[in-house]
Amino acid sequence: MRRAPYELALESRVSGARPKYRFRTADGVVSKRSFRTPELLLLESLWDRDLGRLLCPQANYGVTGVVLADAAAAVEMTETSARAACLCERNAGENSVEASVSVVADLTTLEGEFDTVAYAPKRYAPLAVGKQRVANALAVLRPGGSAYVAASKETGLARYEDQLRDVAVDVTSVAKRDGYRLLEATRPEMFDPPSYVTPRTRRPTVDGVDLALATVPGVFAAGGLDDGTRLLAEASTVSDGDRVLDLACGYGALGAYASLAADCEVWLSDDDAVATSCAERSLRASGATGTVVTADCLAGVADRTFDRVLCNPPTHAGGDVLSELFAGARNVLAPDGELAFVHHRELTLREHLAPFGDVETRRTGREHVVRTATP
Repeated sequence: MRRAPYELALESRVSGARPKYRFRTADGVVSKRSFRTPELLLLESLWDRDLGRLLCPQANYGVTGVVLADAAAAVEMTETSARAACLCERNAGENSVEASVSVVADLTTLEGEFDTVAYAPKRYAPLAVGKQRVANALAVLRPGGSAYVAASKETGLARYEDQLRDVAVDVTSVAKRDGYRLLEATRPEMFDPPSYVTPRTRRPTVDGVDLALATVPGVFAAGGLDDGTRLLAEASTVSDGDRVLDLACGYGALGAYASLAADCEVWLSDDDAVATSCAERSLRASGATGTVVTADCLAGVADRTFDRVLCNPPTHAGGDVLSELFAGARNVLAPDGELAFVHHRELTLREHLAPFGDVETRRTGREHVVRTATP
């Protein structure tokens, strides 16, 4: 991440806290220009509690973890987004607090036990995914530990309350603010996390190549291969011996296709750890080979060179993300390499393509267009 252009300041109104906390944010994270109400509710309610070792799942840019680090014995912030995790680390450093940050798809892989969990589900997160995070967070709590979930009607409050009453004990509503309520629950002595997320395998055939693609709720095009990615695969030229990068790979459709279409070296990269875990399963299920990395934009492959970069870019992520994505793709291309990308026909990405010399239209579909760019 090259830029974190937005700065937020949070003034403390409680004794024992520093007067002001400062946070840097950027395109690609939730609520980049203002603090989230559920996180503020967590801060107001938990500051004076005995938190012990605190876990903050889906920490976004670190507000809950950074502030409560002054009240907890230790803090672990986790994110599925590598970009968000980078901001958590930066904000912990800028506020001079001790906190660990990790990028994980599954909270049950964390080491050790926690005394407290503080979770504010993000808007638009699939409910099944949020409930799985709650269950997995309970699994890494010590018996008798406390889980706090801050949610509103729009983010699934009633469903989370029902879930906690099913799997935890002593469930109560302890605070509220602007339509959000804070639920507190205790982890029982024995707990085996139930499954709320069901992985699926989609089996499309692309230009004569049979694929087996692993998906879960919340990843892009979880219901099946989208038209834009299919069009890009069908329009792409991959040859034996090529070094190929599937950039913003999602669950790995383009990388798996390239690996099976030619005898080539394939790398797959995405910001989201859930997507890359799906991509790894897609490669195995398809009988394809490749190296999968979880990283923001090109951070995971910046030291490599590729003949072909294939990308269905996350056009919703913001201009800075797109500019960094395309500039990074240009930097890893071989002198005679080619970027092939797809986007909706009504969009223009001209401002983000400045690093390239030539940009051409390769194929046009009903709703999408495939373009190529060369150094």
